[in-house]
Amino acid sequence: MRHAFAIAFIALAPLALASCGESARLTVHQGMGPNPQLPPPHKTLIPTTNTAKAIGWSTHEHPIAAPGLTVHAFARDLDHPRWLYTLPNGDVLVAETNAPPRPDDSKGIKGWVARLIMAGAGAGVPSANRITLLRDADGDGVAETRSVFLQHLNSPFGMALVGDTFYVADTDALLAFPYRAGETSIAAPRRRVIDLPAGTINHHWTKNVIASQDGRKLYVTVGSNSNVGENGLAVEKDRARILEVDIASGKARAFATGLRNPNGMGWQPQSGALWTAVNERDELGSDLVPDYMTSVKDGGFYGWPFSYYGQHVDTRVKPQNPAVVASALVPDYALGPHTASLGLMFYRGQLLGAHYRNGAFVGQHGSWNRRPRSGYKVIFVPFANGEPAGPAQDVLTGFLDSEGRARGRPVGVAEDAKGALLVADDVGNTVWRVTPARTGAD
Repeated sequence: MRHAFAIAFIALAPLALASCGESARLTVHQGMGPNPQLPPPHKTLIPTTNTAKAIGWSTHEHPIAAPGLTVHAFARDLDHPRWLYTLPNGDVLVAETNAPPRPDDSKGIKGWVARLIMAGAGAGVPSANRITLLRDADGDGVAETRSVFLQHLNSPFGMALVGDTFYVADTDALLAFPYRAGETSIAAPRRRVIDLPAGTINHHWTKNVIASQDGRKLYVTVGSNSNVGENGLAVEKDRARILEVDIASGKARAFATGLRNPNGMGWQPQSGALWTAVNERDELGSDLVPDYMTSVKDGGFYGWPFSYYGQHVDTRVKPQNPAVVASALVPDYALGPHTASLGLMFYRGQLLGAHYRNGAFVGQHGSWNRRPRSGYKVIFVPFANGEPAGPAQDVLTGFLDSEGRARGRPVGVAEDAKGALLVADDVGNTVWRVTPARTGAD
């Protein structure tokens, strides 16, 4: 086996060297905002790979907060925390999760190399398959207790509470559980609301869920089963979209399509519109394609896989569909190429100040397909009158050390009961809490 791998690396070495010269010609900020620069594609024989090696945090290390803010650990020593949800009583739920087994996702040498890269980036750990409850009983900004809220799940991600029903988006199903305020664990049987696309490829495995503001509907994200349809469009059935689920009937329909990998969702407080953060396609060079966040139009089509950022045709996709491309909507706001923007949360609180109110916090997990690296931070996009209103601002940085290694990688973002910002860091196995510097942890 080692001999086979050695032969494979010898065979791949010239291609790897050929891709080493590819690097960004634009800054990340030129690929951000309402009108990002979109240069011509820069294809290489093999993809540019520039993943940050995961090393974690030492006991006294932490990210760097923006001026006027401070950050400390709300909870440490978690098991790959990816997503967060704050219950009405102030308890914080964290999905400790990772990818499920996917035996047919990227087979062969390419798949083997991809798995090595992901393992080095901290994504190779088995999934804990649980949701943990964190409780800050004394209000000092640190969780004193933790308990297993739900276990024996299947790569859980999104969470939503509607009345006395708690919903979990597993990788293959939307589940429902009875909930009583204040309980620290749920032992009642689960109810399967709808099945979600999964299977032995399951390329983008994360599924998120958010409730409508009137509590009648659920919206569920489902990512694509490939980068740009290279596994065939048959395996993309019911994927690359946001589903709308009617709670009363259990019926689901496609709310928006052509979204390669939507993750975070939020209701913009001023407009009431649903917004989502989307990971766009790879392997077109370090400057393409920007990830984005956008308001989601009912019935809207956003291009994947045939086009990107509106009607920019991706010539790798065969056959093309010009009629569909002509209907592709342009996203509202680019978040930079390959930043892996996952978390999205609109701030409604008072604690962080008026500057942040109604704007969007975005957790950027960090690039693997860009040189130099992008993401690995939490940013903030100000909003006015329901629309983005200015350039993105860094909120938490320092996730990469001076040698370009990843101490942590931010994913989900949430607001706690006091109005602090919470950030799930899956490589750092920590939930961080961001507050005004003048008030410390309060």
